Amino acid sequence: MTVNIKRIYELPSPEDGARVLVDRLWPRGLTKQAAALDAWLKDLAPSDELRKWYHAHRQQWAKFREKYLKELSTEKAAAALQQLYDLGKQHRVVTLLYSSTDQERNNAVVLKQVVEGDRKPPTGTGPVRVSATKRARAARPNS
Repeated sequence: MTVNIKRIYELPSPEDGARVLVDRLWPRGLTKQAAALDAWLKDLAPSDELRKWYHAHRQQWAKFREKYLKELSTEKAAAALQQLYDLGKQHRVVTLLYSSTDQERNNAVVLKQVVEGDRKPPTGTGPVRVSATKRARAARPNS
C-alpha cells in the first residue's frame, strides 16, 4: 500500500486513492461532499487531551510523537488501523487527510510512518505490531 498525506482543504484528486480523515474533529468550513472521504477514522487521531497538550507545546514534537505512538497501541486504535489496512488492500493508495496548518509536524506524518513500518506502537498487539513480529521471525536464522 502506498500512503500519502494531504491537508483536507486541498482539492481531491484521482491519485488520492482512498481518502481517510485522521482527525478527531471535523474540519471547519468543509462540507462532507467537498471532503470526498472514503472513511473517517477518529480512533486513529490523537486524543483530545493530547491534541490540546500539543497545541500548547508545539516545540515538543518528539514528546508528542512518543505519546501519540502510545495511544496508537490501544485496542480502539488497533481496530482503526486494521480498517486502514483493509482500505489499503482495496485501493492500493491511501491518502491520510489532516487539517493542521503544520505540514511537517502533525499526526498524519506519524501515522504514515507507523503504517509504512518505520515506527511501531511501543506496546499492544495491533496489526502493525503483528506484522513487525512476523518480519522479525522471518529474518531470524534457523538454529
